[in-house]
Amino acid sequence: MFDMGDMGKMLEGMQANAQKLKEELASKTFSVKSGGGMVELSVNGNGEVVDLNIDDSLLEDKDSLQILLIGAINDANKMVQTNQQQSAMGMLGQMGNPFGGAK
Repeated sequence: MFDMGDMGKMLEGMQANAQKLKEELASKTFSVKSGGGMVELSVNGNGEVVDLNIDDSLLEDKDSLQILLIGAINDANKMVQTNQQQSAMGMLGQMGNPFGGAK
């Protein structure tokens, strides 16, 4: 028989795990380089930019700077998304099947 008290405990555990995952993601840093290192971008696991370095030579070439920034941002976002998906799958795997599986 399904117990609503158990369901509440399970939801509380899921919320705690989600908060822990969010904190773990925020503590990670992903760095990418674009244009042979002319643009270096670092983001945390939540996708927030935490550092940006631009080679001085790009300051006079707006078009190249824009292209390299877009590339670096896209690469960093892909890294963050992949990490978030892997972390979420890991969290779900640790929880197992809360309903006991099929019989």
